[in-house]
Amino acid sequence: KRQFCTLPEERIIDSNEFGVVIRDGYPISEGHTLIIPKRHVGSFFETTQDEKLALLALLESAQKQLKKEFNPPSFNIGINDGKEAGQTVPHLHIHLIPRYESDLADPRGGVRWIIPEKAKYWE
Repeated sequence: KRQFCTLPEERIIDSNEFGVVIRDGYPISEGHTLIIPKRHVGSFFETTQDEKLALLALLESAQKQLKKEFNPPSFNIGINDGKEAGQTVPHLHIHLIPRYESDLADPRGGVRWIIPEKAKYWE
């Protein structure tokens, strides 16, 4: 299934030669955004250097737009690269997740919570 290969034009909020930006269909927080390469590629590690640079440029512009629109104080940036890492859509996409004060009682550990028993390394 190539869910990100044929996106409706109205979902695309930014783009460049190599990628597009959309809002996540199942957002974790207000403004949750995805940066997606135009070429169908499953892994970040399969992208060309030009694609990487273009995707990172879109990531940066999306972050600036989210700051203007929602003013989140922090962000998580994530890629689920492969089935064992939780990737459910086999087309690379970078999550840009705005984080807001009090969206979690204790956000320490951030992405380490993918394996909960290893998240609280400071204890």
